[in-house]
Formats: sequence, structure tokens, C-alpha cells
Amino acid sequence: MAGALALSACGRDDADLAKGKTEFVNKCGACHALSRAGTKGVQGPDLDAAFVQGKRDGMNDDTVEGVVYRQIGHPRRDSIMPAGLVKGDVAHDVAAYVGYAAGRPGQDTGQLAEAGKPKTSNKPIAAKGGTLTIDAIDGTAFQSTKATATAGQLKFDMPNKSSLPHNIELHDVPGAKGKVIPQGQTSTFTVNLKPGKYIYFCAVPGHEAAGMRGTLTVK
Repeated sequence: MAGALALSACGRDDADLAKGKTEFVNKCGACHALSRAGTKGVQGPDLDAAFVQGKRDGMNDDTVEGVVYRQIGHPRRDSIMPAGLVKGDVAHDVAAYVGYAAGRPGQDTGQLAEAGKPKTSNKPIAAKGGTLTIDAIDGTAFQSTKATATAGQLKFDMPNKSSLPHNIELHDVPGAKGKVIPQGQTSTFTVNLKPGKYIYFCAVPGHEAAGMRGTLTVK
């Protein structure tokens, strides 16, 4: 940490915090918790916990930004985070947002409050021809938080349009589990369902807690 402190104020003066927040939610939030960004990832460090005491002790936003920027480009050797997950100006934007937000009480306001919110819908998606297609979209979100289907055999297809790996499963239904797949592939499974309500979700650690779940109504 001592060496990283020397990287304070390394970012751009014109960093775009709204863009940084959006990219953080989409690329980093599945692994990292950050209260102002609304992310609850558990695979990586909680960024509020990592920096709150340092800020109380006098670390400023620029110093935190420098630490984060260095970690983006050069993760520790045993880290699951790939080097260069975001690059160039985008990496500076992400680091600047984390520098601003980490350990800061309260909530974002104005344009910054809207940044990074997934464009998910509450409008139910209806199964067609025995197949229910629910996209995974940017960040940790499904296309919709609601779906409907007719009882009987039902195929689930989840095209992954997100930059993060995802899958789709049903809670408490044996065999109702698709594979975790990268962007551009489809997680799928087929199951017989009786009338009732079922919870579909992504089983990648931290994704369901971050809001990647919905309710399927079968009639």
C-alpha cells in the first residue's frame, strides 16, 4: 500500500465519473461491493471496507484513484481479476469513480445517480412455442424481472449479451440449471414445470444478490 500511495493524483482532471460508474457496474460490480454503485459482489474486496478507514485517516480521492488504477492494470499475482479489464481513459474513469465513491457515506445524486442502472424491465416475458428466452444484459441483470409460461415442458434460453459470465437457474427445481457462459453464448436447460411461481436467477457468486433474479409464473 505504501508504494501505491505514491500514485495519488495520477488520473485525468476531466475524468467522467458517470461513465466510470457505468463501466464499474458492468465490468467490476459482479466481484466488488461498492455501496454508491449498488453492487454487492463477493469474489473481490469490498471497496468501501478497503478504503473507508484510509479516508478517515487522511487519504484523499486522488490517492484512492491511484491505488485502484494500479490494481486495474497490475492485479496481484493470485487475483482472479484479469489485467486490463478496462483500459485507457475508461480505466481512469473507473478508478476516479471508485476514488470518489469508496467509503463515502450517502448516495449519488443527479446524473450520477442514474449512471450504471441496468435497463431491466418489469414487463413479463412470455414463453413462445415452449421456449422462454430471457437475455442477460449489461452488468448483473436479466432483461426482465418477470416471465410467464404454460405448465409442461419448458426450455430456458439465456443469451448472454453482458460482458460478464452468467447463467440461468431455477431455485429448488432439480435439473433446472444452465451452464455459466461468456458473452455471446447461451445458457440453456429444459424442465417440466407444474403451475406455480418459480424464482429464476444467476448462480455466479454475488450476481443474485446484486439483483439478477426474477419471478416466473406458470399457469
